[in-house]
Amino acid sequence: MPLLDGKRLLITGVLTSDSLAFAVARRAIEEGATVALSGAGRGMSLTRRTARKLGDVGEVLELDVTSPAQLDAARDELTARFGRLDGVLHAIGFAPPDCLGHGMLVASPEDVATAFQISTYSLAALVRAMLPLLEVAGADGGASVVGMDFDGSRAWPLYDWMGVAKSGLESLTRYLARELGQRGIRVNLVASGPVRTLAAKSIPGFAAFEDAWGDRAPLGWDVHDATPAADAAIALFSDLLCSTTGHVLHVDGGVHMMGM
Repeated sequence: MPLLDGKRLLITGVLTSDSLAFAVARRAIEEGATVALSGAGRGMSLTRRTARKLGDVGEVLELDVTSPAQLDAARDELTARFGRLDGVLHAIGFAPPDCLGHGMLVASPEDVATAFQISTYSLAALVRAMLPLLEVAGADGGASVVGMDFDGSRAWPLYDWMGVAKSGLESLTRYLARELGQRGIRVNLVASGPVRTLAAKSIPGFAAFEDAWGDRAPLGWDVHDATPAADAAIALFSDLLCSTTGHVLHVDGGVHMMGM
């Protein structure tokens, strides 16, 4: 039996077919899930175009995580479409240009707040909006929220304020896991190594960072292959890891545990 047979998932963050979220959506469908995709703003046309490569996933939901009205509308649409949510993928992040590649002393408080709201707080906003649907699944075998992460336990070159936002995301995951566990809802993160996505290309100098990763990874690393991270998300959505919550699952070839 497929790992996600009968499960209904909301997948955010699909832009192009090289995105981590697309790889998760494709694997979820292969494993028997029914998925809904969301997009936001100027990226909606890209998401709609990319969605066609996944087959019949229904109309793409417009979901700007900074808009309470759109969060509520997306929940209402999913209530009508699915009636429950067995899983939600949070693959959302953004930081203004001054927050990346310029050190920690350049970005304004307003830019940092934007990075935090979209990259960190949005996980809580998304879970709060979808909570009624997650609770239905939580009472009937369990629900799983999975976020895409980049190791926030270290100071990485160029990542700057986004690294701080990811550290906050990891802490928020633990607090959400603590709060929602009694409702049968698990909350975990997949900390992927660098994958050459549209978002990664927007970080100044990130290509050099990617190129060095494979040399440090004991298992090696392919920046063009999102499958390992997608497979980890599928495992967390499945019933195989039904007692795992508040965890950061590193899928990076082993770089996270290496010393100097």
